[in-house]
Amino acid sequence: MSDKRIELHLHLEGAAPPELIRRLAEEKHQRLERVFDAQGRFAFRDFGHFLQVYEAATSVLKTPQDYARLVTAVAEGLAEQRVIYAEVFVSPAFCGNHDVDGWRDYLAAMQEASARAEARHGVTLRGIVTAIRHMGPEVAKQAALCAAETAGDWIVGFGMGGDERMGKPRDFAYSFDLAREAELGLTVHAGEFGGPDSVRGALDDLRVTRIGHGVRAAEDHALIDRLAESGTVLEVCPGSNLKLGLFPDWTSHPIDQLRRAGVPVTVSTDDPPFFHTSLSREYDRLAEVFDWQAEDFQAINVTAAKAAFCDAETRARLLKLLEADDVRDPA
Repeated sequence: MSDKRIELHLHLEGAAPPELIRRLAEEKHQRLERVFDAQGRFAFRDFGHFLQVYEAATSVLKTPQDYARLVTAVAEGLAEQRVIYAEVFVSPAFCGNHDVDGWRDYLAAMQEASARAEARHGVTLRGIVTAIRHMGPEVAKQAALCAAETAGDWIVGFGMGGDERMGKPRDFAYSFDLAREAELGLTVHAGEFGGPDSVRGALDDLRVTRIGHGVRAAEDHALIDRLAESGTVLEVCPGSNLKLGLFPDWTSHPIDQLRRAGVPVTVSTDDPPFFHTSLSREYDRLAEVFDWQAEDFQAINVTAAKAAFCDAETRARLLKLLEADDVRDPA
């Protein structure tokens, strides 16, 4: 398995270790009901319930210092997975209440923690400001303003997550235009629960260069061809897709089909503690089910480095590290 990995689709709060969330809740004397199962893991029934549990768990993250601790814990976990670079989704809805000045305080704490983690573990983190779709277009504009006002060194992109079934991509065009003017990279969750039309809407109305998930594009051959021809990168999270019921099993997942059709794909974990997965586990299953070899994993990491929203100097460094990587056969 590859010694160096890149992850492009990781929700910062969704990567929080359950023990950190429990510890914060205890420190704040805050009761979390129906968030954990008997084994202490995050528990949910379906996608709608997942969003509720996610927001309940996130509610204990109340201060910039809490987010600094979160960044530290997530970076340590990434280092254990041999990740050298990750882009994390973070929403001003959860940190700063969409107030630009408040958001700056949280951002400063996250950036400082990220710098410490990079010095200690060699993991480079960058942030993608994320609007939450089911909060509506007006709230998304506030997130985009926070992104535009802090674009640069650490904030490199803008995207949108949340309930894909709410609204149409064009409803959020203003926010993406604002982020584009700030020269931020653009991605959006689509083709997960919304089907192929949601991917088309993201391409036509939001003009993104990356799609979060995007796997439902496999249902439309013309759309597959379009993605391949345009070089639009899909941030694929197979374990997440299976856990949320998009596909019944690994053999049914279309990642290999999409890649063979020429669509650029990367592999990420989305919200790993929620979906009881890790990047190593994802790689192991891809090797087992689709017979992906060392060169396949090397190729998807090179694709991720080229698709990353980081500056050119960081990209060149990542590609050099990957080129020097002593890849081994998947095991």
